[in-house]
Amino acid sequence: MKAIGYQDNLPINNEMALQDITIDTPVASGRDVLVEVKAISVNPVDYKIRESRPAPKDEFAVIGWDAAGVVTAVGEDVSLFSVGDRVYYAGDLTRSGSNAEYQLVDERIVGRMPESLSFSEAAALPLTTITAWEMLFDRLQVPVATSEDANENSAQQTESRPTILVVGAAGGVGSIMTQLLKTRTQAVIIGTASRDESVKWLKTLGADYVINHHNPLSDELKKTGITEVDYVVSLNNTEEHYAEIIKCLKPQGRLGLIDDPKTLDANALKLKSLSLHWEFMFARSMFNTPDMIEQHHLLNQVATMIEAGQLKTTVAHELGAITASNLRRAHQMLENREAHGKIVLEGWSVKY
Repeated sequence: MKAIGYQDNLPINNEMALQDITIDTPVASGRDVLVEVKAISVNPVDYKIRESRPAPKDEFAVIGWDAAGVVTAVGEDVSLFSVGDRVYYAGDLTRSGSNAEYQLVDERIVGRMPESLSFSEAAALPLTTITAWEMLFDRLQVPVATSEDANENSAQQTESRPTILVVGAAGGVGSIMTQLLKTRTQAVIIGTASRDESVKWLKTLGADYVINHHNPLSDELKKTGITEVDYVVSLNNTEEHYAEIIKCLKPQGRLGLIDDPKTLDANALKLKSLSLHWEFMFARSMFNTPDMIEQHHLLNQVATMIEAGQLKTTVAHELGAITASNLRRAHQMLENREAHGKIVLEGWSVKY
């Protein structure tokens, strides 16, 4: 089968950083489904792994953690899917990835693909959606609105609504997180962005306010008429914004993050009695947790919401077929922070 892989951790401008290769097609067993990959999307984790994780000796490493496709075979213990089902998923960080024509995935982290979306539109969603959902509703426990709350929502109730600041909100996780907040909560949503296109993007997704993270966050927040927030989700550059984030949080507020700060002074949270929450969506699959199947249920619920028009795909950049050259371009865009929303590739080139 066709795949894209690497043998050495090279800068993305090197043609050998990601190469078109041919490898054996895997065989499904146990709770694995074998998926014919139709489309993929690319996330910062892809280039971080490409830069740092060595490939097996004399072999190619195949990465990628977002895909949509068709089930072509199932293991003997599979009960959730059948051959021919259209699915979407993020996969498992410890296994061979989605940058291949066929991939094995545990059925418990796979969801049914939304019927209203194309393969590329669906591939844009799993990793970021799981990350955003788990952060908001499992880690931070942002209250989910009832139908009565929705009926009462108006400008007059703004002061009593929870407030959340999302730092780096125009990226992949922030794009779906903004929609989940708008759809499932009554929170006042403040996103950060600096480019005009990113600001416009966030407003179309439902952000109540967009502030510039190149300026002190506490000063920018005050311009909205809000001085402190109940929650902050920091999606990138947490170290850079950490002191300002603490200023922005109310006493007993909650801070969630997904990036990799080299250092973080937890003592700085004590005075306001702030709590710290980390989200890593691969934890369930990496450690085979008893609740691993929750990601299957989550993706199915999101599919239903998309079909009902409550959420939309976050595709912003379509780079063509799944080839090494196009994938290198996607990695470069993410490394250079040139993208908003998600980058997708669909279909395998006839020439290889």
